[in-house]
Amino acid sequence: MGSPMRIRARLAGDAADVRVLMAHEMETGQRKGADGQIVPAWFIQEVTATLNGKTVLTAQWGPAVSKNPYLQFKVKGAKVGDKVALSWKDNKGDSRTDEVLVTA
Repeated sequence: MGSPMRIRARLAGDAADVRVLMAHEMETGQRKGADGQIVPAWFIQEVTATLNGKTVLTAQWGPAVSKNPYLQFKVKGAKVGDKVALSWKDNKGDSRTDEVLVTA
């Protein structure tokens, strides 16, 4: 399990602006390490966001996404106090889920 994600969800009109910073190395499998050997691929494959348990975003990622990815999206119909949860799963089977409440 990776480090906790930094998530902010702020209400702006009728939508919540969600910003997420994920801590993950995101190795492509094409880089060589200091020993000259190829560093194995290790990257987030699937990202899912929910609002009060209902899926609002699903993304399929690959090795081309940068280290410590940043994701920003809007969710219509959110209210102050609603729960936004974000989950990711990587190609090695690691996963992480964190949640935050929507603020004003």
